[in-house]
Order: sequence, then structure tokens, then C-alpha cells
Amino acid sequence: MDLLLIGGVSGSGKNVALAALEDSGYHAINNLPPSMLVDTVADLEGSGQQRVAVALDVKSGPGLPGLADIIARARAAGWAVRFLYLDTKTDTLVQRFSETRRRHPFSSDARTLTEAIEHERTLLAAAREQGFTFDTSNLSAAALRGWIKDFIAVDPSRLTLLFESFGFKHGVPLDADLVFDVRCLPNPHYERLLAPLTGRDAPVVEFLQAMPEVERMYGDIYHFVASWLPDYARDNRNYLTAAIGCTGGRHRSVYLVERLAETFRHRYQVLVRHRELGTGPEGTA
Repeated sequence: MDLLLIGGVSGSGKNVALAALEDSGYHAINNLPPSMLVDTVADLEGSGQQRVAVALDVKSGPGLPGLADIIARARAAGWAVRFLYLDTKTDTLVQRFSETRRRHPFSSDARTLTEAIEHERTLLAAAREQGFTFDTSNLSAAALRGWIKDFIAVDPSRLTLLFESFGFKHGVPLDADLVFDVRCLPNPHYERLLAPLTGRDAPVVEFLQAMPEVERMYGDIYHFVASWLPDYARDNRNYLTAAIGCTGGRHRSVYLVERLAETFRHRYQVLVRHRELGTGPEGTA
């Protein structure tokens, strides 16, 4: 039985993610208290449901109480369990709640919207460590739906490596496990013909391939990730996100992510995300 749990801060896109899973053939349950999870899923299994997606109710208790034990019990019963934690930057959440005029579940007369968001984030800090964190700050609903469908295509029993490009001027991704800064490399942005292109385009690739320092940076990142991945796998990690950042997130980081992903695909399940290009994971192997 395939059980996919969704948690995260309010306004991070949990409803969008659950709808994408329902479209993909999952039986979807929204706002289920964690205490009811095992019995509910057991009942569904008895009725023949084999793929279940559950968005957990964050208001049922501080930090989704007992989540680690519940996941362990489900796995001991033979279920393949994944926990996807959606996170979003505070300023993005403020904008989303302001635009929709929705009330934050932890808002009160004593808390501003920003304080309510940070209060919820504090409550969920322990639960965040139980699964794979994904930053939805810069994603449209359509991009998030596409990412969810790629996410469920990978084998949950094997380690999945996500390479993510980003621009430092837009902030470091909340979901990054490893962060590499490549702003010291020659920047195609200052070349008139290359500036409108991205690190996926042949002229930019040729420009960067000709730079010895780019080759050195690629080698250093490759050897670091390759040498430590077995240790992450032994630590029972199912997902690892390596984020590579340049200034704008369109040239150098994109080139290195594409190249590293191509190299690691021969041995691992690999996903690619280019945050500033608005594209989600692709190219699983």
C-alpha cells in the first residue's frame, strides 16, 4: 500500500498538492488528525484502496503529535510511507493570505499575520524533519502540480537526489540540504549575446565549458556529493537536495545543475529543479 502524507505551513499549497495526487489516482483525504491516521488507512486498505494521500491537520495539536511513531507503525505494517513537507517563505505567505483575504489558522487578536506564520513554523519544526521538504515559494499552482506528479514517479525505497538551481538575490531555498555558491565563476550575464539565454542554451554551455575555473568547481561539487551520498543513504535518507546558486539563478547554477544531474543519473534517481526558470523536477532515472 502506497501512503503519501502531506504536511507543512498553511498557505504552502497543500490543497493543490492533494488535488494533483487525486488526479494521479490516489484516494485523497484532507485535514485528517494524525491520531486517526492508522485506523483510517487500515479501513481504506480493507476496502481495496491501495494508493492513499492524506493532508494532515496542523491544528489538531502542536507539531503533528506522534507523527514519527505513526509513520513507524504504518511502515511496520508493510505500507510504503512518504511524508512530503511543504514550506514557503514568510513574505510569500503574507502576500498569499493578503491576496485571498483568508484568515491564518493561528491568527488571533494577540498575533499579527507574520507572528501567526512564525508560530506555526515553530510548532511544525520537529515534524519537518520526518520527511522531504519542498519550498513552494516561487512556484505557481500549475508548476507545483507538475512537480508532485514527478515526485510520486520515483521509487521511495531508493535515495533520490534533487539538484536545484537558484539565484542568491532571491534567497536561499528553504528545502536545501547542501548549498554551493558559484557566484565566483565568470558570469555570462555580462556578455550581451548570452544575457537573455540560460544555462541550458548551447552558447552559454560553450562559454562556461571554456572556463577552467568552471571545470574545477564542477569537479569539486561532484566529488563532495559523490563521496558523502553513501553516508546519507546509510542514515536512512530517502531524499537529498543539493542547491547550487549564482547571482540571478539563470546561467552558471543552471549549467552546473544540468551537468551534475546528467552525471549522477547513471547511479541514482535524480530530479532537477530550476527555481528561477519556473521549472520543477524532471528527468527521473
